[in-house]
Amino acid sequence: MSHAPRNRISNAIDSLITHLVPSNPHDDEQTAQERHDACFELVRAIFERPNSPSISADVNHASDLIKRKLIHSNPSQALRFSNLYTRLLSLPVLNQKWAILYLLYQLSDSPDPNEPPPPPRQPAAPHGLTSREPSFRDRELQAQILREQEENQVEAENYQGPVPAEPSFREPASREPNFRESVAQRAAGRATGRSTATAESKTSTPAPPLVSEEEAVNNVFAPGGLKKLPTERPRRNTNAEEARSQPGAVDGSTKKSTRDVSIKSNLLADNSLEFEPSEMGLLRDLPFTLQGLSSTTLPFTRDTVLKLPPTLPLPIVSLLHTLAEPSLLYRGLANFVKSPAKGLLGQSLRAAINNELRSYLTLVATLEAQIRRALSSLDEAAPRGGIGKAGVTLKRCVVWTREATMGLRLMSLISEESYSKQGGQLISLIHGFSTSHGDPVVAAFAERLLADVTRPFYDILRRWIYDGELSDPHLEFFVREQNPNNEKQNESKAKGQASVWNSKYEVVDAMVPSIMTPDFAQKVFLIGKSLNFIRHSCGDSQWVDAYSKTSSKELKYGDTATLEKWIDDAYKTTMQRLMTLMNTRFRLFDHLQALKNYILLGQGDFIALLMESLAANLDRPAGAQYRHTLTAQLEHAIRGSNAQYDSDEVLRRLDARMLQLSHGDIGWDCFTLEYKIDAPVDVVVTEWGNRQYLKVFNFLWRIKRVEFALASTWRKCMTGARGVLQSNDETVLQTWKSTRGTLAEMIHFVGQLQYYILFEVIESSWGELQENIRKEDCTLDDLITAHTKYLTSITHKGLLGARRRQHHDAQKEAASLGRDASEVEDRNSYMVQLSLLLRNMLDYRDSVDGLYSWSVSDFTRRQEVDTVSLLRKHRPNSGDMESSVGPDDPFFGSAGGVGGNNNIKSEFPALQERLKQLGVSFRQRLQILLGDLAYQPDVDMRFLGVSMNFNDVYQPVRRKSGKAGAGGSGVSAGGGEKQQQQQQQQGGNVGSVNVSFSASRA
Repeated sequence: MSHAPRNRISNAIDSLITHLVPSNPHDDEQTAQERHDACFELVRAIFERPNSPSISADVNHASDLIKRKLIHSNPSQALRFSNLYTRLLSLPVLNQKWAILYLLYQLSDSPDPNEPPPPPRQPAAPHGLTSREPSFRDRELQAQILREQEENQVEAENYQGPVPAEPSFREPASREPNFRESVAQRAAGRATGRSTATAESKTSTPAPPLVSEEEAVNNVFAPGGLKKLPTERPRRNTNAEEARSQPGAVDGSTKKSTRDVSIKSNLLADNSLEFEPSEMGLLRDLPFTLQGLSSTTLPFTRDTVLKLPPTLPLPIVSLLHTLAEPSLLYRGLANFVKSPAKGLLGQSLRAAINNELRSYLTLVATLEAQIRRALSSLDEAAPRGGIGKAGVTLKRCVVWTREATMGLRLMSLISEESYSKQGGQLISLIHGFSTSHGDPVVAAFAERLLADVTRPFYDILRRWIYDGELSDPHLEFFVREQNPNNEKQNESKAKGQASVWNSKYEVVDAMVPSIMTPDFAQKVFLIGKSLNFIRHSCGDSQWVDAYSKTSSKELKYGDTATLEKWIDDAYKTTMQRLMTLMNTRFRLFDHLQALKNYILLGQGDFIALLMESLAANLDRPAGAQYRHTLTAQLEHAIRGSNAQYDSDEVLRRLDARMLQLSHGDIGWDCFTLEYKIDAPVDVVVTEWGNRQYLKVFNFLWRIKRVEFALASTWRKCMTGARGVLQSNDETVLQTWKSTRGTLAEMIHFVGQLQYYILFEVIESSWGELQENIRKEDCTLDDLITAHTKYLTSITHKGLLGARRRQHHDAQKEAASLGRDASEVEDRNSYMVQLSLLLRNMLDYRDSVDGLYSWSVSDFTRRQEVDTVSLLRKHRPNSGDMESSVGPDDPFFGSAGGVGGNNNIKSEFPALQERLKQLGVSFRQRLQILLGDLAYQPDVDMRFLGVSMNFNDVYQPVRRKSGKAGAGGSGVSAGGGEKQQQQQQQQGGNVGSVNVSFSASRA
């Protein structure tokens, strides 16, 4: 053997001896070294000795040995051992099965603990080894037990009366010491034993060991392992004389040594106190108590009170306190299970608790069998009836029922909280214990409960996501039918926003269980609502039935990843089918395009032709309009424009009608186009949406009407400027010049306003709508939201809903002024300003038409005068012409005659003054509008003001916050001066006129 391996072996032997062979603190260093060297030589001799046959590690051989021994000693246990042996072989995690069986076989040779230990015999100590001190573990254990008995006696003497038996459900049960604590206690016991032995060795003669050190070491280091358990030294009695009276030793080579494993129970039995009822009587009645039944020794005075006998010592009372807790909990849970439930989940909770109570009763039955078996084997002559050696005590019952008590405690807490919760709230309650509790036993127990409690919930969920039907009689699901009397529902109906899609079902956030996220719950809600909509509103129940048959799966708690995958698949399939139906069968996108083309005036040639054909009829009073006339003109506009190429499905929905009539209205004020929408498209284009489309059409129609009227007047003026409007009067020419300038301003304003609404507002919003609804994952809810945003953007940016100030601000200002809110200027929207501007432009058009008629009359008069002058030159006796003209002359009283010139001339100043007033009013209103637009937060609306005043010809004016008249006369002085300068530049010698806006309606 080389030098290096020899050193390693020597070091290993040194470490092994130091670890196994105890040292004597009274030996000097030389003696300890001699002992160490002797052990080292012994171990080295064993290693160098030739191998001897060892025990064969055959698991079947060990099994046969145990089985043969059982057949001879206890045949009834042989069959049970065979079954247990088969189960042991089936366990793959145990590798040393032979060692386990051989250990059990060796332990079977241990003597009966009830037999007294044999007297020990002292052998000689060979090889010069000093005799070891006997084991002090038993001595220390005996001293500890005596101390505990003295403490229990003191506590029993100080005990004054019975302790109430109502256990605290929040405090944990008493805890047995774990493995580390037991090791620490044993180490402390060894140290205490050594110190005690040192003191005793000076006054008494040490007892000799049972076996020699050489024999013990040989047994430990045998080649085949330890063939039998080492013999125990007899415990030393606390009385020194009894220890001296036990001479002799046991031959460990041939005779089996015995172990005293009942020392603690014997000591407890020798020093126990008698009490009534005895522990045997308590054990006999304990199974009934654990089942919530009254017994002779432990009666229940109330459902929540267990009365304990007053004669029991305090340790027994403490144990009964712990055992009373599961008894009282079981009694309360049994009453809860029998109570009526509110809904399906309440019934499932009671069923789950009932199953757990059955398992608890199984435990009680097993415990009762153990108690009966132990009581039947008691020895009445032994102290305490030998209860300590029977294997069943009250303390062991506490340990056996600890985990069951924790489960009962959890179920009791859940049952108490369940009275105020239902449905998803109940699931969230139990799920909170499984996810938020630090005790893994509690979490596992809650998970087991959830598997049974959630079955009705998942049944409702399966019907909802695969059939689209809500089967929830007790309102436990988080999806619920909306209450028709709900205030929110009534408000939506009043606004016209209610539909079958958004007014039938709703999500109750408080009922969403914590096992689902809000997004997951919303996805489940959309799946069921879409299937219900497809079945009942779209009339496609066949597809829903086929989908339910092919895709329906059993849902249960536990596999969250699989459930989410199934929900995602159902969501994609349902949404895709619904959007396909809305696009192909019901042509939703075609209807939205038609609404834009006809109601929002996107089809320009159709609108132009319709307005041209209806202009003559709409100038008449509203009462003179007839339905068939309007329909005929509509058909004419369709056939004469590109609208004829649209589908019949779209064109048949287009209709012309008159709105409600008012006194003095003409056809322009009441005419409107209507596009009829029916189900199921009406869930997108709701009643509120139709009103928004109608509002936008009426506004655009009024702008188109003003544009049409101004364009007609402009063409007439431009044509007449080269003919009938020519005049030699400088005042008339200057008036026509300023009139054409103002007319051009109005046309520019209308053009910019129309361009802004049609292109900057409608077209840009339409592009956003198309982008949103053409997405692959677009749902019907997304489409409704996008369409609502589209209409809101049009009405807000189109000056139909943009408020300059809130309504409550107007009321506040009216209250501060001490006036009624109706007396304060209505500045809530731009519609008022635009309506006044459009009306002003129509009045100006009428005045221009009046000036045009006067100019035509003046031109005719001048033509007649020229004709008369020419005739006078060619007639004879022209000098007597004037005197000869009489009433019978055809030229008498004409425009050039003596009687009509003054009447015609008198109309011009009134028309001139009227045009000046309307021009000034238009500019002032426009400046105020530009001032309001300049301070709008929306960029597009500010851009509208810039495009209208691109060359800064107008000075924007902000109205003061004080009182203002209906015409908005509250403008700054600087703006008025600027306005007068502009009037002088554009209108020649037109003086500044301070005219109220209300004059424009005169």
